[in-house]
Formats: sequence, C-alpha cells, structure tokens
Amino acid sequence: MASSDARYPFSAIVGMDDLKLALLVNAVSPRVGGVLVRGEKGTAKSTIVRALAALLPPVPVVPGCRFSCDPSAPDPRCPDGPHSGAGERPARLVELPVGAAEDRLTGSLDIERALTEGVTAFEPGLLAAAHRGVLYVDEVNLLHDHLVDLLLDAAAMGESHVEREGVSVRHAARFLLVGTMNPEEGELRPQLLDRFGLTVEVAATRDPAERAEVVRRRLRFEDDPGSFAALWASAEAELAGRIAAARALLPDVALTDAALRQITAVCAAFDVDGLRADLVTARAALALAAWNGRTEVTADDVRTAARLALPHRRRRDPFDAPGLDRDRLDEILDEHADPDPPDDDPGGPGGSGGSGGADDAAGPGDGAGSGDAAGADDATGSGADESAGAGAGTGANSGAGAGSAEGADASAGADANASAGEGAGAGAGGGAPDAADEPPSGGRESVVSAGAAFKPRLFTVPGLGAGAPGRRSKARTSHGRVTGARPGSAGIHLTATLRAAAPRQRARGRAGAGLVLRPGDLRAAVRDGREGNLVLFVVDASGSMAARRRMTAVKGAVLSLLRDAYQRRDKVGLVTFRGRDAEVALPPTSSVEAGARRLERLPTGGRTPLAAGLVRAAGVLRAERLRDPARRPLLVLVTDGRATSGADPAAAAPLLDGVACVVVDCESGPVRLGLAAALGARLGAETVRLDDLAAGSLAGLVRAHRAA
Repeated sequence: MASSDARYPFSAIVGMDDLKLALLVNAVSPRVGGVLVRGEKGTAKSTIVRALAALLPPVPVVPGCRFSCDPSAPDPRCPDGPHSGAGERPARLVELPVGAAEDRLTGSLDIERALTEGVTAFEPGLLAAAHRGVLYVDEVNLLHDHLVDLLLDAAAMGESHVEREGVSVRHAARFLLVGTMNPEEGELRPQLLDRFGLTVEVAATRDPAERAEVVRRRLRFEDDPGSFAALWASAEAELAGRIAAARALLPDVALTDAALRQITAVCAAFDVDGLRADLVTARAALALAAWNGRTEVTADDVRTAARLALPHRRRRDPFDAPGLDRDRLDEILDEHADPDPPDDDPGGPGGSGGSGGADDAAGPGDGAGSGDAAGADDATGSGADESAGAGAGTGANSGAGAGSAEGADASAGADANASAGEGAGAGAGGGAPDAADEPPSGGRESVVSAGAAFKPRLFTVPGLGAGAPGRRSKARTSHGRVTGARPGSAGIHLTATLRAAAPRQRARGRAGAGLVLRPGDLRAAVRDGREGNLVLFVVDASGSMAARRRMTAVKGAVLSLLRDAYQRRDKVGLVTFRGRDAEVALPPTSSVEAGARRLERLPTGGRTPLAAGLVRAAGVLRAERLRDPARRPLLVLVTDGRATSGADPAAAAPLLDGVACVVVDCESGPVRLGLAAALGARLGAETVRLDDLAAGSLAGLVRAHRAA
C-alpha cells in the first residue's frame, strides 16, 4: 500500500487538462494569484495539487531563517535577521487545516517561554512556512470567517503582521494560494473568491474507458508507489524543466497593445467588478505565452486566460453558477483583434493553452494515454462547452475526473432578481388575490417564479451558543471580544494567568523578581462572538398558498432569507408540505444555492397537511441534533395557518418545544382569521407578517427597536 507521504505523479493524472494548465500557469508566474478548484467529491482535487509541489524549482534561502528569506534580497525586517550565507531547499506545500486556530496560521508569542524564562520568543505560523511556496486550503469554503480575514490580509499585502501579548512582528508572506471546495457544502465569501486568480470546475468523467484507466493507475500506485513513480520520472522531469524554462523566459514576454486591448475589452464586456480581473488575465496570458515558448502574447493566450480568470468574477448573486459564454468571448476577441496580426508562432509543444508534456509520456503498460492537453482552448474535459461538470477529465485518487464548466452560462440557482408577476414586491403579501389566479378546484399543481429578493430582518436564536463560527446568534467562540477567562492553555489570557499565580508565590518560594508558574495557573480567554445556526424552512406549498401573486411573494421572501443564511454562514434545510404529506425537499446542508434551486422548482397545489409539516420538521431537527449537537436550530415556518388535511397542528406543536421558531404569516385579503398568529403563539414563536419581513419595513423597524 502507498505510504502516507507518497505523492501521486502529476504527469500520471488522467485528463483534467484545465486544472493542470491553471496550476502550471501559476507555477510559471505565482503573481497570477492562485487557483480555486471547484468540484464534486472524489475528483482528485487534492491529489493533483499535492503533486504540483514536486515539480516546482528549488527555493534559494538563507540557512537557518525560519521565514524563508531570499539570500539575494533578504527582508531587512525579518525577525531572524540579520542574514548571511545562502542555500536552497525544495519548494514547500503548506496545508491549512479547516479547523486551525488563529495562532497556528499567523504565529504567536511562545507564552510558556515568556512566562517561565522571561524571553520574548515568536513562534512562526503557517503563513511564514508558506512564504515563497504553496499554501493549500482543502475545503476552503468551510474555513472559519476570522481565518479567511487573516488570509485575505496576508494575500493582499504580501506580509503577515502579528500584534499580540507584547510581541510585534512583521514578516513576508507571499505564496501561491490554492483552494479546493465542493460547492454542495456551501459557497465562498465573495471577498475570498475574488482573491483567487483562476478557477476551474472539475467533475467525474462518464467515459468508461477513462474511468478504467484511472482505476488501473491508482491501483498500481497503491501496490508499489516507488515503481509507479519511476515509470513517470521522465515525464515529471520534462515538466519540471519546462516550468523552469518558462520562468526564465517570462521577463522577456511582451504584452502587445492589441492583446491588452482584447483583455480590457473582454473584462469590460463581461461586466466584472474592479480591475483585478484585467490584471489577472494579463498576467495569466503572459505566463501562457512563456509556457509555450513564445515572447509575445497572442489572442489564443488571451482566450485561455479569460476562460480561467473570469467565470467566478461574473457572479452577481451567491446563487449564480460561474460561467462564461464562449461564443460571446470569441466575438469580443475578433472585434478587438489587431487588423494585421503577425503570423502565429505555435511556440512550445502543446499549442496555446495546452499543458504540453504533462500527459504526453504514458508509462509502460499503462494502456491509454492520459489525455494530451494540446490546444487547451478547446479542452473542457469532454469538449462539451455547455455542460456544467460533465467533462471527460478524470481524477487519480478516486476514479473521478475533471471537465470544464465555464461554458455553462445559465445559473443553476434561483435568479434572486427575477421579476415574477404583478404585485410581487419586496416582502409584499399583497391584497386579496384575483379569482383568476386561484388554482382549479381539482388541486392541480403549478409552479410560479420567485419574486424580487430583499434584505430581511435578522432573526436569532435566544441564549448563548457554542456552535460553528458564523454571523447570526450570540455564542462563545474561539475569536471575538474577550469577556472573561477560564482554566486552560489555548489562547492564554495573560492578565488572568498572572492574577491566578500571584497569590501562590510566597508558598512556592519565589526567588528574587522571578515569577513561579504552574500549569494550573494558566487561564484561557473566553470570547463572545457569533455562531452560524441551522435554519430549517418549513414552507406551505398547498392550494391555500397557490394564488400566483401570493406564492410569488412567498418564494421571494424565502429566497431572501436563504441569501441571508448564506451571508451569516448558516446551514439550511427545506421541508415542504402539500397534498397528504410533507417531504424533506433539502436535507440540512451548507449549500444554500441548492435550497434556492429546490425553491424555484417547488410546485404548489392540493390540500394543506400543516401538522405533517411540523412532524417532519421535528424529525429533521432530531436527526440533525445527533449529527451536529453544537449547532442550534432556528425553524422558519411559512404558512397562512390553514390546515385542510391531517391532524390538528396544535397536537404536533409540542414536538417543537424548546426550538426557536419564527412564523411568517402569509394570510392576505380583507378578512383575516389569524390562524398563523395563533399557531405562532402555541409554538412560542415570533410571528411576522409577510409584508413586514423586509428589514426596512415600518413594522420591522419598530420591532427591531423594541428588541434592542
């Protein structure tokens, strides 16, 4: 079996042309800004990133410097300076665990030495270790928000600044940032998404032959990693040499006025925010030209660079899927092309945008080749421009692979800005629906679009939690405002530690001015922050809600609450009830865009089994409590309170005792029965009318003022 530190060869990865190309472009020019790899589980995302480090040239360093200073230009502010001498080490791949503490990322004062020896000693963190190397974050979308903020600061400034416990340290922190994520587990914050230079979508191939080749190679690797690596040694050496040659050529590559005009025209036409997209695309195009042995950027370089740099920057809503219309891209490039372009020079092997030698050399006995990426402008895994993730590229670690999904311009999520029918305003419950809008008495189902989204009021879970860091309810977290201290050594509270040790100094025989400490004296800081919750939506989709105007407003309201949950780092679930029963339309997940898709397709009609909806919701919460006991739930019931089928809702209400609830009253018309308000009182819930749900509504402002 493979040892835990064995790395699968980069050259042996089957397919995945776009991903390999994006990584190689960043290896040639780290200034491109890194790569975000989006894809379903089991698609070799981690395997190929780890394999990249073995191809990078050695890094010249000052011997003994913990901050990897370059001997030709050492950092004058380096904590380990002044420097002398020169050496080199292999390029590092530093992995940032999702659950890492702040001190692990940035470094901190060595508290034990400071208190026992009186020495101000700084212990470097992962940012120092990653300097001039690769910082890899697996499941980057699950990274805690406070770590994301620190990572953003370091990536933007190229240095890390640590200021705590009497220590003030600045050190360089320039690294190639590579992140992998499964979109089903939730999306990235827009601030971090924009920091990644390039993005690639990967998905498993559906070609049986390619899947078989993936499995064949993986099994051989696991049986004998050394022999398998030897089969690919020449291909690995060729790639490493080509990276070094491209780095040497890069300063001589020219970005012509025509190519720059095409870059800026493409970025403007696709309506991306800011100028970072223009810079990233230009840097990627320069690196692509160097990779292919050319000294001038061509239109093909611009096309490939734009295809990798722009899709994730075009998102206007967290529910939008990344995508780029390739026909439109070609039109813009042709429109702004040099009227008399020079003859194309194919340059190095692989053609423009190809990963060249990455797959050219098949190992002995390995059967099918590994998918040469020559002409990678057209390499989308399966070649299907419009397929979002049905590519033919395959991964090496689990028998899955990668296809490019940039061509999928249509959003997979609900369009939050869709205008869906008359009378659907921001949170508008509307008046009495027109008779023509009611569904037929036979209860046939229909589907209506969501109304315009808006900023909803903030709903929180009472009390003080201890769940996953987020932005909704108050909680004890590993970051936030210090409010006290407790026994412990993680995140030491210096003042409280000294206060605990002071009364015991005489008994311990303190000598001179020294301070005698014991492990029991250590105190950890208690911090109050915010947590993310499980927000479970229970939506009435029955005939009593099926009036087109009303259901349009309801969907718009729930979509607004979903977006709010995304911004506050919540998990979400969706239970719907209509006809004779209730169903779990979306099990609890961090992917709120999945909830938006289910909501958009939600049919309405039939009778109203309100009690069944409450029972099903109680079951979902019970199961989730076992799976994630620290995450407190918030139930949002969207209904007009009518129950025309099944048991009395009051009989099911005790199942939700102790659960924080909000009832969104959707009753409309001149005559109101107040059934939703009565149910809310039975649940101990806050009841808010649909047209008061928006944060800016008069009723909402009054309630928020009273709560404050």
